[in-house]
Order: sequence, then C-alpha cells, then structure tokens
Amino acid sequence: MYIAMNRFKIVPGAEADFERLWTSRDTHLKDVPGFVEFHLLKGPVRDDHVLYSSHTIWANQAAFEDWTRSDAFRAAHRNAGGETRQLYLGHPEFEGFEVIQTVK
Repeated sequence: MYIAMNRFKIVPGAEADFERLWTSRDTHLKDVPGFVEFHLLKGPVRDDHVLYSSHTIWANQAAFEDWTRSDAFRAAHRNAGGETRQLYLGHPEFEGFEVIQTVK
C-alpha cells in the first residue's frame, strides 16, 4: 500500500472557500486502477495559516505514479491555481509513504 499526501497552508479566513473547492470538485479517482480511498484533512490553526492535507491511499506506488500520468489526473487538476491561488500560502508540499504496517 502507498499513501500520497499534499500539505496545504491556507490563508486564515479562507477555510470555507478551500473546503468548498475540494468537496465540490470531481476527483476523477473512483475508476482509477489501484485507487483505494481519499481523505481531506484539516489540521492545526497557526498564526499565518491553517494546515490541510489531502491523503490518498493506493494499492501501491506504481498505481499512484500511473495516475499522475493519466488523463484522470489532468482532469482533476485542470483548474488548480488560477483564481484560487489567493487561498494558499505557497505551493502544496507532497509527501509519499510506503505502508510498512497496518493495524485494524
């Protein structure tokens, strides 16, 4: 299993707009081979930002990398940036993790 995460620093006061943007968009993930599940996480509030993270679980790293080269990926990210750029402090920070242990 592989977990792909992006951390987003969101301008204070823009949380509702950021959440609406993410929860109303088509992720184009449901039919992608190897996709398991997606979570949008809200983290701590800091003086200059609110931390969010997208958390996507994949069958393996190859499935994630295949998705990043797919038409579904391009469609999901078609409107990234642009007029929503004012919501973010800087670019998202990507982190990828190979799952070593799972306890259920």
